[in-house]
Amino acid sequence: MTNIIVDTSQRKAARVAGFMFLFILTDVILNWVLYSKFIDLQNVTSAANNIIANELFFRFGIANEMVLAACAVILALALYIVLKPVNRNLALLALLWKVAEGIITAVIALVNFSALQILHEKSSLAVFEPEQMQTLAGLIINMHDVLYAIPMLFLGLNLTLFSYLFYKSKYIPLLISGLGILSYTLVFIFAFVSILLPDFPGMILTVPSIFFELIIGLWLLIKGINANTDK
Repeated sequence: MTNIIVDTSQRKAARVAGFMFLFILTDVILNWVLYSKFIDLQNVTSAANNIIANELFFRFGIANEMVLAACAVILALALYIVLKPVNRNLALLALLWKVAEGIITAVIALVNFSALQILHEKSSLAVFEPEQMQTLAGLIINMHDVLYAIPMLFLGLNLTLFSYLFYKSKYIPLLISGLGILSYTLVFIFAFVSILLPDFPGMILTVPSIFFELIIGLWLLIKGINANTDK
């Protein structure tokens, strides 16, 4: 039996992770609300017109997405600090997957920003008619939800692994870490199948992850992690 002692840096990192879980969950919901205002899968011109009519909100959505990308990296570092005594190599792998998720999220924000620039372009795209530019911008913004299958794939991988390390460490109740393993295995399955089958109606598979992030966020922020666990 090996006794794992939790040091001060782990306790602090656990509180940061708890806050980030709750903040990211709130921000993801906000992100969905913002972009649902612009996407119109039935009419790409309408999608472009929605951007023009609500440009400030669209810019806020882009900025919000960059915040999500940065928060993914902060959460990755916090969880790595907490869980590296359990298994440094697996914790590092989970961190890299989480960073990959953040980078791809930032790229999606860049793609959305390019749609806005196309609508404002006056020179280099002058060979195109305004309707053509609106169509191109609308196509780009309508790809938003489809593109998110890629970062969700990495999200499923990294939080399944982080949850496994929590389960192994017993830093938090086994029921919570077990829920994390199940929830993010389902997220991975949803993302993977969505890439193969774009019309796959499996969004319900992501619902358990919402409850997990709320529960673990509150637990780490309020209770922290167990000071001593036998492993």
